[in-house]
Amino acid sequence: MKHWLSCDWGTSAFRLRLVERDSCRVVSEEKSGYGISTAFRDWQASVMPREAFFAGIIRRGIVMLGERTGLRLEGLPVVLSGMASASIGMVELPYHELPFSLNGRDLHVQAFEEFLIISGARFSDDVMRGEETKIAGCAAWLKDDAEEKRLLLPGTHPKHVVVQGGKAIAFKTFMTGELFDLLSKHSILSASVNTGGILEAPGAGEAFRSGLIAGKSGDLLHEVFMVRTNQLLKNVPPELNSFYLSGLLIGSELSSLPSHQPVYLVAGALHGQLYATACEALGIPVSAIIDADEALIRGQAAVLNH
Repeated sequence: MKHWLSCDWGTSAFRLRLVERDSCRVVSEEKSGYGISTAFRDWQASVMPREAFFAGIIRRGIVMLGERTGLRLEGLPVVLSGMASASIGMVELPYHELPFSLNGRDLHVQAFEEFLIISGARFSDDVMRGEETKIAGCAAWLKDDAEEKRLLLPGTHPKHVVVQGGKAIAFKTFMTGELFDLLSKHSILSASVNTGGILEAPGAGEAFRSGLIAGKSGDLLHEVFMVRTNQLLKNVPPELNSFYLSGLLIGSELSSLPSHQPVYLVAGALHGQLYATACEALGIPVSAIIDADEALIRGQAAVLNH
């Protein structure tokens, strides 16, 4: 078998990739905004069995990939992570209790025909779905020793993960991304913030770093209102205020990290740039920046190989 299929199915997005087995290179991909929440709603209005309905969506994506590549893809194993194992997913699976090994051997997996569905993970009173697969995919970048390591996974709900002895042993979740969305679009601050700018724009980096310092102060509820007064009293334009708010929330999040302990940043391009800048400004050493998509695919490959 030269290829397999990687499916990353989130609440609001669907991504299916054809992957070379030996190299984990992505040959082609199919993506859309047909997320799990929409699929679940459509399934509720149908008469099909749940697993069969979700499988049909994936198989339609496989047909499109086959037409694009000219390859026969029927019957290839499909590895799913993310919300596919949630209560609104293809099949609901229980969370795997930490610790779990980064070799992918002990994550809970359920097979359905050609599909392998990876469960989420839990620690104490915290949970994740999807990030556990990215964590398993980070093994290639981490030294194989007993030293404690910390992974930083930005996103809508960032995760700070402690790894030791080749196992994920603890993590904490933060509401950073979702809180930014709520405050910038659905609060009194929406009139003071315009999103969509770039960090390289004049003044953006300075605004972001000012927010980082304010966010690390620990007085977040007060500092958030300063986004409003920045505009009213200091004439800070909404485009720069967006970076101030972003820095404020990220600074508050990163204040929970132990001082001077290096982190491994597992992120895409946008979050990677923001968090790398934040770590540099706050004196947090970054051991490596790991592409989140590559980590996901390597984690799925590890599960498939076991």
